[in-house]
Amino acid sequence: MKLTEYTSFDGTGLAELISQGEVTAQEVRDAAINAIEEVNDKVNAVIEVWDDERGLRSGVLQGVPMLVKDLGISVKNRRNELGSRLAAGYVSPQDSNLTRKIREAGLVLLGRTTTPELAASTTTEPRFNGGTRNPWNTDHSAGGSSGGSAAAVASGMVPAAHATDGGGSIRVPASANGLFGLKPGRGRISMGPDVDEVWSGLAVHGFVSRTVRDTAALLNAVQGNQAGDPFIIAASHSNLNDCVSQNPGSLKIGVMTHPLNGQRSQPEVVEALSKTIGLLITLGHQVEEATPQIGSWDNFVELNTRFWSANTAAWIDALASATNNPVNEEMLEPASLALWKLGHSLTATDLVGAMHMRNAVTQAMGQFYQAYDILLTPTLPALPGLLGEYNQHQHDVDGRGWMHHVFNQSPFTALANVCGTPAMSVPMGFHSSLNLPIGMQFCAGFNQENLLLALAGQLENACPWQTRKPAVWAGH
Repeated sequence: MKLTEYTSFDGTGLAELISQGEVTAQEVRDAAINAIEEVNDKVNAVIEVWDDERGLRSGVLQGVPMLVKDLGISVKNRRNELGSRLAAGYVSPQDSNLTRKIREAGLVLLGRTTTPELAASTTTEPRFNGGTRNPWNTDHSAGGSSGGSAAAVASGMVPAAHATDGGGSIRVPASANGLFGLKPGRGRISMGPDVDEVWSGLAVHGFVSRTVRDTAALLNAVQGNQAGDPFIIAASHSNLNDCVSQNPGSLKIGVMTHPLNGQRSQPEVVEALSKTIGLLITLGHQVEEATPQIGSWDNFVELNTRFWSANTAAWIDALASATNNPVNEEMLEPASLALWKLGHSLTATDLVGAMHMRNAVTQAMGQFYQAYDILLTPTLPALPGLLGEYNQHQHDVDGRGWMHHVFNQSPFTALANVCGTPAMSVPMGFHSSLNLPIGMQFCAGFNQENLLLALAGQLENACPWQTRKPAVWAGH
């Protein structure tokens, strides 16, 4: 299978070719390996390729190649290093529930993608693996924390890849790389068996893809609760694949143009938002300015800070114990070490206080979704920065200072994580002079993945984004 043919299909298309006998799963796998070999040196997205994974001979996505993020998901007997020297060489003792579901769907696991150290950033520039470059403009960041997965998909290595999202880590790199990225609601995909919740419920599994139907097919295949999970979540639709072609109806959409931290979105981003609003109105939706009333920005960052730092501290302690490595400047980047120190300084009542603050935000957003079907914002207030810019102040901040930095870089996305509700980034704009995509974020109420997929399918049909290819593209 030639690379130009391989990259012309999305995952669903490849699965159809295989099921019809037009190509074999081995031919598709070989093409994916060739794509990785051709372009990975230019973007640094794939850490390791697994040569002995072949996948099942059945499943709705049989033979489709898949890369997994080097964090959040365990693959038995494979290294899981979380972008950190502290975890170097650590091998997962068992599969995650999601790993098993991915294999049952027929997908072929090819290897691991880069992530910032412990996912505590929205750029992928770990000291351990080096910076991941944006395939559209390699001087710029690919976003994070699922930046490796997004860069791999955007450059044509695989049609879709696993990602996680604890504060925007699916949607941020989707926006930066011109992809579709849906963060499912809390409990939609099992986080077990190693943990019941990640980051106290802020983080979820998901995927980045080039087409809406691929994400729908993947989510439909892997969703559902497993024994021991803390949630029982009803399916938002009996078959999420069907939602992509369904008319979402006339939706009432509230728009927030500028973030709640008092900063202003860049003019190029505002222009892309304005064009998106115009398209939505043309499609028959009602759109008006509406800012959620969630209280003070500082309180919002603080509740996230307590969850992030406490969980990071416990995570670091567990890794240090498993690897017999010390917790120091040699093993950890300054930001991670700062979060570790802050996490150990917190009390149990600090975490209970964060839970109360989270509830206040969740209740406020519950009221918002009584009035509006969708909240629309830019995914990011600015274009992806140059490599090296994001992390240059790591040495100058403590744990709380780092969290304010991270949240000021991505101030729109964490709201859905706090509430446990689904949200997606859709590539709706493009900055021609810098050759960088611009994503728009659409958020919905709990258990509304079906609504988001229907809207995404409508937008994809009205404004297809797959025709434009990045500078780094396999088979060019």
